Amino acid sequence: MNIDMIRAAAQRIDGHARRTPILSSPFLDDIAGRRVFVKAECLQHTGSFKFRGAWSAVSMLPPDQIKAGVIAFSSGNHAQGIALAAQKHGAPAVIIMPSNAPAIKIANTRALGAEVVLYDRSTEDRDEIGDRLAAERGLTLIKPFDEPLVIAGQGTCGLEIAQELGNLSAEVAVCCGGGGLTSGVAMALAADAPNMRVRPVEPVGFDDATRSLISGKIERNAQLDGSLCDAIVTPQPGNLTFPIMQEYCGPGLAVTDDECLRAMGLAFARLKIVIEPGGVAALAAALYHPDAFTGDAVVAIATGGNVDPAIFARALETLS
Repeated sequence: MNIDMIRAAAQRIDGHARRTPILSSPFLDDIAGRRVFVKAECLQHTGSFKFRGAWSAVSMLPPDQIKAGVIAFSSGNHAQGIALAAQKHGAPAVIIMPSNAPAIKIANTRALGAEVVLYDRSTEDRDEIGDRLAAERGLTLIKPFDEPLVIAGQGTCGLEIAQELGNLSAEVAVCCGGGGLTSGVAMALAADAPNMRVRPVEPVGFDDATRSLISGKIERNAQLDGSLCDAIVTPQPGNLTFPIMQEYCGPGLAVTDDECLRAMGLAFARLKIVIEPGGVAALAAALYHPDAFTGDAVVAIATGGNVDPAIFARALETLS
């Protein structure tokens, strides 16, 4: 895994993925006590940064693997990214999703033409299901984060931040699940904006990356359910992503569901964007944990906007 792979991915996704805007608001700056910039990946195709990695990986498959099809597992955002990238390449797609994933994510994945296979996150092993279906049908598995081509695609988000804000001395807060985006962005910024440092942000109780960075070895979450931030609840950091995070990232942070709901409400009110709970964790950290950051600016990546209406309504209630 290296910066050249990220630059190559940027060439492949050019004209396919959106170059998402970087937004700001003086109201958010006042709350955080410093400049806050929000990279709005919630406006990416399929509503999340995951399309970057999906296109990066699918676009490199040879014709016979495209014809046979791809398989992926995801709580919803990687699912939609793979479904759209596969559809545009003419490849069948099978997506394994937890049965309690947000209904909008399941519906959107099916609407993009993918076959959805549901499983119980608490009692079934998605890796086992994926391995079995891939073997039975001759499908190519594209992992959600522990795959070099996926990491390279996610890293293109970091290249864009460096191009627009590279002169800033800032910390970059990244919503962190398995670490694909976190590690890709960290590697990109180390090359193109070394005055920026990535900070992984996770939900309280599911802070495996934060604990892993402290202990120096991969730590696993005790449970895999129970947070509104479904998009960034994963068992543990990836075997590929964790060493990259160790090399390039600062300490991790953890935020609560309530902080995420409040940040969602403020993002809608002040930036006019819709962010899901797992996608707003980085902004929540910037707003409600200001003492955890150093310097005059924080860049928060708003990683996804695929939220069920009932949850979004709860976020809007925090504004009253």
